[in-house]
Amino acid sequence: MTASGFLDISSFLYPLPGEQIAKYPLPDRDQSRLLFYNQGAISHHRFLDLPSLIPESSRVVFNNTKVIRARLEFRKPTGARIEVFCLEPAEPADYRQSFQATAGCTWKCMVGNMKKWKEGPVFLHVTIAGENLTIEARLVTRSDEHALVRFRWNNNRFTFNEIVDSAGNTPIPPYLKRDAEPMDRERYQTIYGTENGSVAAPTAGLHFTGRMMQAMVAQGIETGELTLHVGAGTFVPVKEKNARDHQMHAENVIVGCSFLEAWIKQSSPVIAIGTTTTRSLESMYWLGVKLLRGEGIRADRIAVEQWEHESLPGDIPLKDSLGALLELCRIKRLEVLRFSTRLMIVPGYRFRTIGGLVTNFHLPGSTLLLLIAAFIGEEWTRVYADALAQGYRFLSYGDSSLLVPREL
Repeated sequence: MTASGFLDISSFLYPLPGEQIAKYPLPDRDQSRLLFYNQGAISHHRFLDLPSLIPESSRVVFNNTKVIRARLEFRKPTGARIEVFCLEPAEPADYRQSFQATAGCTWKCMVGNMKKWKEGPVFLHVTIAGENLTIEARLVTRSDEHALVRFRWNNNRFTFNEIVDSAGNTPIPPYLKRDAEPMDRERYQTIYGTENGSVAAPTAGLHFTGRMMQAMVAQGIETGELTLHVGAGTFVPVKEKNARDHQMHAENVIVGCSFLEAWIKQSSPVIAIGTTTTRSLESMYWLGVKLLRGEGIRADRIAVEQWEHESLPGDIPLKDSLGALLELCRIKRLEVLRFSTRLMIVPGYRFRTIGGLVTNFHLPGSTLLLLIAAFIGEEWTRVYADALAQGYRFLSYGDSSLLVPREL
């Protein structure tokens, strides 16, 4: 389905002083500031206070993706430098299988200095556990969006995951305007990330610490996890005057059927940790709606497209939608549900799955800011103006907010 209507992106711009863009994280994750927007009221806290601010009986859902060291620097035999930025696996397409490959694998990549790499192999030399490896990369195909790159290496004792972890660089956001440093390897990563695959961090989770997780357990706050592998498209700005003309990037989501079982049994509100978690949960609702409408869905190719929700019935109860997903798991004997989503959430969208959102402060005119504006309405301007006036730090390494809207 294509976009309809007009959404002026200029309505979602605001002045962001360079000095309020956090180029580095604070020494202590949970000492970042937290703006609490609670149904119109604004108060200021430390992130460490979050467990005490979460509404009683809520369930907190995290995105447990883990950032990979996706930037690999190869050399041609002539010495020319070729940077290969791994985006997502193509063969095998399963993330875990690709990372565990020991003979070779193919990835969708962005390639720097592409004009100097027309054909032939490029090479990367690395030492792992005292052993020297040579990794060879060859172009399979190329397009305007990405290239398919085949990787092979000369020692099958090592997995692709070990190679990337040893030889790659952390893909920090371009707006930080600096090279990745050793500390980014730890700090541009949540403490609970377990599933390799992202090329950008789910930054709302960067503030959590072990003592905060323990505090939530002590307070009886239920938690759950899903996986959305964040793609490089998250940094693509909305360049079109009509934001609805923006082409949303696809991202891969993995959710356990046991997560769905626990979710359908609860009646308490969900607090989503980050916009990636939010888009995953909302996409699950629409997948269930598609099933209930009788659409045949292949278990190996499930997707939510950018605007298709606008042609689907939106009055189906959440539990009915989740029930349809669980039935799919049962029929197909699935333990996990895998799908891709291009869902774009903009003002006018009605949320079906969450009652609150923990998120950082986002770039002007970004798809992430459009989601925030959809969630709390025009109040986003007051929230952002207050954060700027109070000296909050913005973007990936910046401060955070807990947003509870007036109504959904």
